[in-house]
Amino acid sequence: MPTLYLIRHGQASFGAANYDKLSEIGHEQSEALGQWFAQEGIIPDVVAHGTLTRQKETLAGILKGMKLELEAELQAGLDEYDFSNLLKAKYAAGGEPEGMLSDHKSHFRTLRTTVAEWQRDEIPDPPEMWAEFTGRVDTACKALMRDGVETVFAVSSGGAISQAVSALLETPGIHQTKMQLQMKNTAITRFVFTPRNTYFHGFNETPHITAANADRLLTYA
Repeated sequence: MPTLYLIRHGQASFGAANYDKLSEIGHEQSEALGQWFAQEGIIPDVVAHGTLTRQKETLAGILKGMKLELEAELQAGLDEYDFSNLLKAKYAAGGEPEGMLSDHKSHFRTLRTTVAEWQRDEIPDPPEMWAEFTGRVDTACKALMRDGVETVFAVSSGGAISQAVSALLETPGIHQTKMQLQMKNTAITRFVFTPRNTYFHGFNETPHITAANADRLLTYA
């Protein structure tokens, strides 16, 4: 059956001046995933990414690991939501938690509460409305799961992939955030699709990360 592989980007540069680029580990993760795909004989006929640098670099690493050259589709709907500006909107009057953009625990604790408020439309003037975010993710996935394709690799981000799963399973918004917070870098989520239906076949899989390399390659940010 035709399969959409939604792939989270590799480790980005958390805490750096420019988060939106892969770390050295992120590049390693991407190439390792590509090597695993090649080993398993899983060859895409369509590849895609959003507009973010970390997504583009991840796909480039996957294709490098596969020794494959393919032109990528640009699907802006695969982009992550703009959490930094969402926080700025929430704390426009001040009061932001210490370390919310530099400390992992503070960051993810703040993410939970902020996204819950955003889902309820309680944050004034966000960078995009929750309904806009969910709509563009759905549009991108439908565009990729089209007639005539068999295997699609789409590099996206944790929030967008979790929303795609949440929408397919029709879960409350809180589960979107729970899925996002446990998603590993370069993890695979799989949808199998037909012209009439889409089926959930896998979540947060990292077959390219083993006991031999997990100490270095298993990351979440």
